[in-house]
Amino acid sequence: MTWFAATSRTLLLIIVSACVGALYGYPQEAVILVLLGISGFSFYQIRRVQLWLQTPEKMPPDAYGAWGDILSRMYFLQRGSLEAQAQLQDTVEYLQDSFAAMRDGVVMVDANGCIKWLNRSLEPLLGLRSPEDTGQPLTNLVRAPEFNRYFLAMDYSTPLQYLAIGGEKPLYLRVEVTPFGKAERLLFVRDVSSAVLMEKMRREFVANVSHELRTPLTVISGYLGTLLMDTKAFPERYVKALTQMGQQAERMESLLKDLLWLSRIESEQYNSAHDAIDVQGLFHELRDDLAESHPNSVLVLEISTDETIFGDYRQLYSAVSNLAINAIKYSPEGNPVTLSWTLQGDDLCVQVRDRGLGIDSSHIPRLTERFYRVDDSRNSATGGTGLGLAIVKHVAAANDGQLKIESKLGEGSTFTLIFPARG
Repeated sequence: MTWFAATSRTLLLIIVSACVGALYGYPQEAVILVLLGISGFSFYQIRRVQLWLQTPEKMPPDAYGAWGDILSRMYFLQRGSLEAQAQLQDTVEYLQDSFAAMRDGVVMVDANGCIKWLNRSLEPLLGLRSPEDTGQPLTNLVRAPEFNRYFLAMDYSTPLQYLAIGGEKPLYLRVEVTPFGKAERLLFVRDVSSAVLMEKMRREFVANVSHELRTPLTVISGYLGTLLMDTKAFPERYVKALTQMGQQAERMESLLKDLLWLSRIESEQYNSAHDAIDVQGLFHELRDDLAESHPNSVLVLEISTDETIFGDYRQLYSAVSNLAINAIKYSPEGNPVTLSWTLQGDDLCVQVRDRGLGIDSSHIPRLTERFYRVDDSRNSATGGTGLGLAIVKHVAAANDGQLKIESKLGEGSTFTLIFPARG
């Protein structure tokens, strides 16, 4: 029954009662009596609805007219709400069961940083207990300062790498945080101890092998150098062979030098010096050194800030030198190479730009891999070892920076070391 129909019936009832009452001389009393009846019926229906709402799982009471329509609509909305709630609860339980079955640790944290839920796999990783620690602030329970700084910084663009928890056997963790809902966060914690151990073994192996190879290679190079000092004592065909052997021995020495330097940077990546570096002075020193080693090169300095960065001077000099020498090698003779030091927003940038051959975009993602070559023949011609950009990438990471590469074929390349500005 519509609101208009119910209102019309009520008005008709009042008019009829007034007419009947007028026949007996009591029109007002008749109308009041009818209004009291209508009010009483309404209060009765309200009471029935109230009692039903206390036990909504039961069917609604039978009612007539507008009240029946109201109750049926309430019952329909209630059933829809209960079904949606049940479906949502099933989804939550399914997700919790899925997270509980994961080998990685998972913890849900509310907007205040308090634990809402965690799985069993997290307990041995962060030392938490379920359900005892539910409702407790996460940073009060995890005592690692590195973890707390990362969690409270609210910058989760990159995961926290290798959080080491002390003990007889250090535990290395990788923590990723995903914000969701209203400032809530979902943390995934993975044990990467095996990967860290394998990486450490690889670095030690490379360093040890490189050290062991240096001695015999030094002896070979020394004897080759001695023989090549008096080439008249040998037939021409032997001179050519000895010359090529000397060139390859020199190249091997360069390769071992880069391998040792890369191993040293990797081992110092989380323990490198953080002294103030005068980048302007570094640029001028590099220009003077390149003027001697590459006299035909043209190096242009562009310095628009006097800011300093904190890091290892020796490592940063090695990285910028690598980039500048590469730019000189792969540029036509006489073309300038530009070194710039600028403040761009919240970042300090060291840029090395050239107008050389450029690099196809398909190669750029792999340029920093060890021994990756864009062109084997070009690399051999320039005497590269394939480790230069790998060294640059690790130097940037060791000094809280990152390497960005931009290049177009025929237009040249720009290599940028980006460091955070410190206010």
